[in-house]
Amino acid sequence: MIVVAGEALIDLVPQGRGALGPLKPALGGGPYNTAVALGRLGSPTAFCSRTSDDAFGEALLDGLRDAGVDVSCVQRGGEPTTLAVATVDAGGSASYSFYVEGTADRLFAMPARLPGATRAVSFGTCSLVLEPGASAYEELLRTCADRGVFTALDPNVRAGLVPDADAYRARFASWLPSVRLLKLSEEDAEWLGGSPREWLAAGPSAVVVTRGGDGLTAFTADGAEYSVPGERVSVVDTIGAGDTVNAALLHGLSARGALSAEGVAGLDADGWTQLLGFAARAAAITCSRAGAEPPYAAELVGL
Repeated sequence: MIVVAGEALIDLVPQGRGALGPLKPALGGGPYNTAVALGRLGSPTAFCSRTSDDAFGEALLDGLRDAGVDVSCVQRGGEPTTLAVATVDAGGSASYSFYVEGTADRLFAMPARLPGATRAVSFGTCSLVLEPGASAYEELLRTCADRGVFTALDPNVRAGLVPDADAYRARFASWLPSVRLLKLSEEDAEWLGGSPREWLAAGPSAVVVTRGGDGLTAFTADGAEYSVPGERVSVVDTIGAGDTVNAALLHGLSARGALSAEGVAGLDADGWTQLLGFAARAAAITCSRAGAEPPYAAELVGL
């Protein structure tokens, strides 16, 4: 089982032009989208988070259940659900403003245990910024790594939520010894500073950098580099595309029995090319429809 740890929230997606255009609520949050994508691809998946008891919280749990995701690790609370207001530019790229004060997901607490079949845990996005929950997720990351569980990190930086950029960059660096797979966008990489080779030296077995429509590149600890082009598609918006890549990478590694440092190190050029190509195809499907709507396994051919 792959466990995804992090926030679930409601994206308010514009349905027209201008600041006062109508907004449509959609299920979202980077970790949430990753869990749904994994479930749709057919990977046994559990979600570890804290959600509200309100109607949005119930809808978020229903979305997970519909994707076949185990929600037994989800904590609940009476606080409201976090809201993210999306702005989509002419090219379909989304940016966000967040309403996070006093919301349920910020009060996540370190769980007593994860499902017994857990082979990997994925972390990322707002959950690693907003305290006090961020410290609990950080503790979970380190605990999983210490126990030999495969760990993945997608920082998915939301700069507007980061109160101290230098402190966050230092904290990001402190996570790397506990991370086996680091996936991030070109924009994340530029904001964080450093390079894939520097990050690999700190601990990860592989770093995957997404380049939007230009594709993906994987950098491995043995000095190799593998790239695939992006899949051409008519872009509606990019909401959830990076999360789909994250899920597709984890799903593909699991299918190859490679959810371990040794497994990642054992992938050859063909294995990486196939894995990255699969992730690119999955992300393209997500970009071809509005909101975070990752594909189902039947919509993809091969790994």
